[in-house]
Amino acid sequence: MKIVAQRPESLTDAPFHYCPGCTHGIIHRLIAECLDEMNLREQAIGICPVGCAVLAYDYFNCDMLEAAHGRAPAIATGIKRMLPDRLVFTYQGDGDLASIGMAEIVHASGRGENLTVIFVNNAIYGMTGGQMAPTTLLGQVTTTSPYGRTAEQAGYPLKMAELLAQNQGSAYICRTAVNNPANVMRTKKAIKKAFQTQMQAQGFSMVEILSACPTNWGLSPLEALEWLENNMIPYYPLGEFKVSKEG
Repeated sequence: MKIVAQRPESLTDAPFHYCPGCTHGIIHRLIAECLDEMNLREQAIGICPVGCAVLAYDYFNCDMLEAAHGRAPAIATGIKRMLPDRLVFTYQGDGDLASIGMAEIVHASGRGENLTVIFVNNAIYGMTGGQMAPTTLLGQVTTTSPYGRTAEQAGYPLKMAELLAQNQGSAYICRTAVNNPANVMRTKKAIKKAFQTQMQAQGFSMVEILSACPTNWGLSPLEALEWLENNMIPYYPLGEFKVSKEG
């Protein structure tokens, strides 16, 4: 029988621990497919975050490390400077990257560190119980904003792709989503382009990926994808925000 689809070599056979409808699994597979297709698995070193993807080292079949909360870009910087021929990527959520790790991500971008960041934005803290994140939308209900986020109390949601695209050290900054097959394919294309940017030594690259969190949003998996499309994408527009002239 002809094999139509199978697990990428860059993923282990460990079952994912993610909630039903969570799109972390989709993103993991896309990264793994890119590593396989670009023949980069033996060169790849990934940095796990603190958050829902804290166990990502169990799933990727390449060298993986665990960083303290928010410090993945700092760890990645040290590794890439010591091993410049490797593909070094971080995998981070919005709390890890845009809250406790804000200084690390901004300065890694500002320095033009030649590494790649996969930024999963689901507009909420997932692992710790659904608290408000820096990316939580205005009016969005969370455990720490039970009446909805307000700009007066919590400020406005941070647009990380637009923010980092302003830094001269950023070579490739893109925002995608995984709410439908077309956007899933665009996300894979963006990840591959970010990896190519790094392997061509052009500088810092980041792919922000809008992702669903049905459990903490209090929605079914299908409703969560619809909520992402109707609420997140209008505020966080998809597209490329910075493309190196060398790319």
